Amino acid sequence: MIELSENQYGKSRVRLMKVERGAPQHRVFEWNVEVWLTGDFTSCFLEGDNTLILPTDTMKNTVYSLARSSGAKNIEEFALELITYFLATQPQIDGAGARIGSTGWSPIQTTAGTHATAFVQTGPEITTATATQSRNAAPEIISGLDQLTILKTAKSAFSHFKKDKLTTLRETEDRLLGTVMTANWTHTRASSDFDRIRVSVRDALLATFAGHDSKSVQQTLYAMGKAALEAAPEISAIHLSMPNKHCNLVDLSPFGQDNPNLIFVPTDEPHGSIQATVRRVE
Repeated sequence: MIELSENQYGKSRVRLMKVERGAPQHRVFEWNVEVWLTGDFTSCFLEGDNTLILPTDTMKNTVYSLARSSGAKNIEEFALELITYFLATQPQIDGAGARIGSTGWSPIQTTAGTHATAFVQTGPEITTATATQSRNAAPEIISGLDQLTILKTAKSAFSHFKKDKLTTLRETEDRLLGTVMTANWTHTRASSDFDRIRVSVRDALLATFAGHDSKSVQQTLYAMGKAALEAAPEISAIHLSMPNKHCNLVDLSPFGQDNPNLIFVPTDEPHGSIQATVRRVE
């Protein structure tokens, strides 16, 4: 027997730039939005019956229309606005979701001061938010950050690891530790303090990364996740992905030179892939 299993549909990569012009200092927001709907769409998949299908083009237009009138102060609030709207206006659906990635822009600052209407992109770091909700249930909100590139030049080692006949990696007590981190944390409830929580989590992650006496990426990852949960009691779990951004020591001996951890080749291919979820246990 063959049957249709889980399914959803929606619109991805809805690019949106919003400008706030109410004050002398303008603000700009660049968002990449994905929205999706869930429900019993069996007749569409099996029979080509589109009577229950809201066009994805309409979903795209909804993003722009709601953005025009939205009072959301952050991407979490706008994601909640989107799913609330779809659940209220589309009785045929069982649930809705929205995921937003936000590219940062800051006012240009020079020796002449801060420019009111000109900006510089602060990437590559992206802030993210995902909101999902089933009908007659509370929403789930996951905030995050992506492409946060960090590096430490001390207090990082990797030694006493398991070896077999194919192991060529040398042990080290002093290496560069770099990663392009992704973090996603789950809120215990909808909050009016998403921005404050984001700052607390990010600060805890970076402070721990910088100060931790690392014996491995795994050990540092856990310490960072634990610190984030301690800094933000409003979150229940955090998932961290920390692929190695290797910096390989260059052999300068053919040139008659030593290399006391000064000259490296940065590379991320291939790289180690370390990830884990750190969860609060009540």
